[in-house]
Amino acid sequence: MTNFPPGKVLLLDMDGVLAEVSKSYRASILATCHEYGATSVTFETVAQWKARGGCNNDWKLSYDLIQNDPNGDKDVTYEQVVDTFEKYYQGDGDKPGLYELETLIPTHETMKELRRRCGKNAMAIVTGRPRQDCDKFLKLHNLDDLFDCCVCMEDGPPKPDPFPILRALELLGQNPGKHVIMVGDTPDDVRSAISAGCRAVGVATPENVEKAIAQGKEHDTCSLSMAMKESGADVVMKPGFEDLLDMFPANQ
Repeated sequence: MTNFPPGKVLLLDMDGVLAEVSKSYRASILATCHEYGATSVTFETVAQWKARGGCNNDWKLSYDLIQNDPNGDKDVTYEQVVDTFEKYYQGDGDKPGLYELETLIPTHETMKELRRRCGKNAMAIVTGRPRQDCDKFLKLHNLDDLFDCCVCMEDGPPKPDPFPILRALELLGQNPGKHVIMVGDTPDDVRSAISAGCRAVGVATPENVEKAIAQGKEHDTCSLSMAMKESGADVVMKPGFEDLLDMFPANQ
């Protein structure tokens, strides 16, 4: 890491990076798949597909998993899958949405310190979430005042295309370069950052770290972490961003 200049601009993915989503987005994928007969789909299946890349949209991933499953309903439409996914994630009638189970991975104090070190026009969210879901999470966790802009699903081509990174930098008034650090939890995040001429830093998700510890392995040995390293990530951090603070010196 010493070969790189200090970080000055910070771009963050949301799911698995800021937000712990194993009980929300990931659970919504499973519930949707199972409703349409794709009962072989597990959390591990989802992780394997995300490690391949090209799975930045969880609606489309759910649809593709159903189509790939031998028992999946091949007649279901994409629109039906989206509606079903949203029923689980947003809630349906008196049934609460799974989004309520999301938690913030780093501490609020760590986020405020990163904002202090980055300064104005130097922090953004770059996510595949719909904008309403992105805004909802930031407001629920009192983070909306820490970010200068958010690039979301509706804004253009998804990662691994470089567009989301370049659009965020455009909104911040910043140029691409090695002073820009994009933090994500999938190879799509890594490839997007590198294609945009920026640094890519991976972060292992809490659920994958928990599994690694139970197996007596290092935090960065899961399939997603290995795929990020193979895609060119500088490093794969533990959850929580403590290591990220070292990349943004306090006195720059």
